[in-house]
Amino acid sequence: MTDILIRPVRESDLVAMTDLYNFYVRTTPITFDIAEVSLESRREWLSHYSATGRYRMLVAERAGVLLGYVGSSKLRPRPAYDTTVETTVYVHADHRGLGIGSLLYTALFESLAHEDLHRAYAGITLPNEASIALHHKFGFKDLGVYHEVGRKFGQYWDVAWLEKELT
Repeated sequence: MTDILIRPVRESDLVAMTDLYNFYVRTTPITFDIAEVSLESRREWLSHYSATGRYRMLVAERAGVLLGYVGSSKLRPRPAYDTTVETTVYVHADHRGLGIGSLLYTALFESLAHEDLHRAYAGITLPNEASIALHHKFGFKDLGVYHEVGRKFGQYWDVAWLEKELT
């Protein structure tokens, strides 16, 4: 694991990130996108993140290969929500179970430690024991479940919501 680099996202990561994400779009309910996303739509999405501030995107790479990414984004558009973020973490399917999600979350929360943030939230499509365990490991607490909130692959899916204190 010492050969894995965690760093801020670059524009050059976009193709690999889009491919990684589209794998999950095609094969799992963990994202509620039901059609693959285009490179151009992901370029616009990436424009909301920076290397500093509350809304960050970090990637894990080994020898130039993207292994995963993690981000903190705006929870809601109104100003009163500005001290709250929603987090997301994706690990390449070929590299799951190796601790990359933990490396990414460790780096994200360390990078956010000096930001004016109060809470982080995560929504996890159920069932997803690995993601629930990862979030619990990082201090997220269960809030509740939105039942049958999304329909994908011809069935309805529940989403668990978790919260982490940041201050």
